Amino acid sequence: MSTSVFYRQFERHDHAEGINAHSTTYCPGCGHGLVQKYLADAIDELGVQDRTVLISPVGCSVFSYYYFDVGNTQAAHGRAPAVAIGHKTANPDSIVISYQGDGDLASIGLAEIVSTAQLGMPITVIFVNNAIYGMTGGQMAPTSLIGQRTSTTPEGRTLLAGQPMKMAELIAGLDGPLYVERVALYDNRRRTHAKRAIKKALELQVTGNGFAFIEVLSECPLYLDLDPEAAEAWVREKMEPIFPLGVKKDATGEAGFPAIPRATFDAEETLRAIDAIIERPPRFAEGFPTHIDPEDISFKLAGSGGDGAQTAAMILTRAAINEGFDSTHIPSYGPQSRGGTSYADVHVAKNEVLSPAALHPHVLVVFNAPSFAKFGPTVRPGGLVIYDSSVISAKPDGLAAGVRTVAVPFASVAKDLGTVLVKSVVALGVLQGATKVFPIETFLTAIRTALKEKCAMIPINEEAFKLGAKLGGEQVE
Repeated sequence: MSTSVFYRQFERHDHAEGINAHSTTYCPGCGHGLVQKYLADAIDELGVQDRTVLISPVGCSVFSYYYFDVGNTQAAHGRAPAVAIGHKTANPDSIVISYQGDGDLASIGLAEIVSTAQLGMPITVIFVNNAIYGMTGGQMAPTSLIGQRTSTTPEGRTLLAGQPMKMAELIAGLDGPLYVERVALYDNRRRTHAKRAIKKALELQVTGNGFAFIEVLSECPLYLDLDPEAAEAWVREKMEPIFPLGVKKDATGEAGFPAIPRATFDAEETLRAIDAIIERPPRFAEGFPTHIDPEDISFKLAGSGGDGAQTAAMILTRAAINEGFDSTHIPSYGPQSRGGTSYADVHVAKNEVLSPAALHPHVLVVFNAPSFAKFGPTVRPGGLVIYDSSVISAKPDGLAAGVRTVAVPFASVAKDLGTVLVKSVVALGVLQGATKVFPIETFLTAIRTALKEKCAMIPINEEAFKLGAKLGGEQVE
């Protein structure tokens, strides 16, 4: 059957032109396509499209929102069940589906799925088990078989890596779930049964009965290095003996989950309660700094681990929030904390930050040459780069037209003050002096708050900031 639950075109590639408008992110022979078709059919047949929320975390299902014309939420790796609880309690009439793979559900999300299943709240979990990490490179998954070769077990999984996790049996052993079944896709009979099981799991939620969990044994021809027919045979001959098909629990005749009370929210009452318990910081800005951008200003602060880029970014974000603006701070650490370049993206918006990433910042603050070389060319035309001239001797090629630069020796200034540790605050002062994004007192208030547990450090940091602001105002090229 055709279904309106799927979008008619796939709009991720080439603006939905040509063959890519009708392709998917799934490899030929992958079981995800069948599972999602059966799920879409069930949503359509039950008439719940407008009530459905599909949650897709990290894994091969991550782009499900490109296919399903229903409510969609992306969850962090493994956290879809926790997000599902939030949706269901916020809107008990919604039909919530957690759609997860084995690397996601049975590994990083094991605690979430077990605790959610034990709760027994009426949500539906579709668990696609292909015995491999399909999206990230074919690593061993919790459900990989003994002897199975993966990119992380090139000689085959051994007992030293543990036995494969049998999730359907584990979930069925809990008190909360109402219906648990394992199905497969390797022939027409199994596919027909899988379709019925998926629909039943969804029906139980529609009637408000309780938690349902469907595990689907699925083919992954790419990482099995098999053609689709051989992959189907592998599931039948290798996986099924380890993961037996069938109903693991069916308590549908028992009392269902109690009705979930609808949450109420009074915005004005909530704001009054917040005002009663929170002491709001003073504000010094006369308005949003529209001389930089009318609505949303993006900053990037970058340097080596220990340079203080993250500290300066957090203080900048706090300063913006204190002034009543929306602000986000997204740090990036990774291995760069031991060298190279780490960075933080900061947005300050008049009303609401729509995207926290600063791909083309208005202002870049850099503490080392690799950061300048990497991020300098990304600064938007007419933007500003502030850099530490005590360690950066030359500007890189590729700066956009009209980009201004401010060169101040952050580290040398901080050292002259008595400690190089305050160079990030010197840089923050330079930012204020060069951009006038907020008044000096706005930043000093944020600095005092950040150092309230280290009061002895406040005077030198205030001195570092004020000196940086003076130098920043003098050094615009």
